[in-house]
Amino acid sequence: MARYAIGDVQGCYLSFLAMLEKIEFNVERDELWLCGDLVNRGPGSLEMLRWVWQHREQVRAVLGNHDLHLLAVACGQSKLRKGDTLSELLAADDAEQLLGYLHDLPLAYCQDGWLMTHAGMPPGWTVEQTLAESARTQRHWQQLGDQFFAEMYGNEPALWRDDLSDIDRSRYTINALTRMRFVDEHGRLDMKCKVAPGEQPPGLVPWYAHPAFDPDGVHIVFGHWASLMGRSTHPRVFALDTGCVWGQQLTALRLEDCERFSVSGLPPQC
Repeated sequence: MARYAIGDVQGCYLSFLAMLEKIEFNVERDELWLCGDLVNRGPGSLEMLRWVWQHREQVRAVLGNHDLHLLAVACGQSKLRKGDTLSELLAADDAEQLLGYLHDLPLAYCQDGWLMTHAGMPPGWTVEQTLAESARTQRHWQQLGDQFFAEMYGNEPALWRDDLSDIDRSRYTINALTRMRFVDEHGRLDMKCKVAPGEQPPGLVPWYAHPAFDPDGVHIVFGHWASLMGRSTHPRVFALDTGCVWGQQLTALRLEDCERFSVSGLPPQC
């Protein structure tokens, strides 16, 4: 058995199939970890989600910001944006089944010393806290239903406190686990800066370079940050979004030996 973690597919279904062929993925034996943003911007969101549903026993996946956006649109709490490629999925006969699968996915997953989230783990949190807040936020949206997705948007609170209200706690958790890139010296999330490290304004550092970040022996796989192009300065942090949907590459990491694999994401192959 081998386990492969794959970065943001974002509906680039043909590149995804090319990756499965390259790693010789065996659905009877191997396991696939998907770091969120399964859908949107690429042309094959419906096909991608159908594949994941069909092979859900072999897949471990977490939600990304685009997946959450899809859920918000589906329940009428947000609108499609310019560049979204979700209309076919929303109109599909099996949309309810596919959206139900997404609705039940967590924000964080951990097994055998590997933690997976879409955007990373915020400085000051432990792995245990990350998993606990992921589970608490998941319970929150299941309890509130559609109303949750009306309240999840926004950049505040940017700094974690134990006395946050339920919705602020959930909003921070979603932002930290699905949208985070840079933080300031206090660990405050900066939701605006999307450049590569080295190009950011003074006072900001990548979340994994903050002094309070401590993976405590666990390896972390994440996507989301395409401008990293798979590079991280922390030996236990593995960046896997390499800009497939922007015409770069789709990247996979074999967890057993940390070997990387890549396939082209250039149109029209995506």
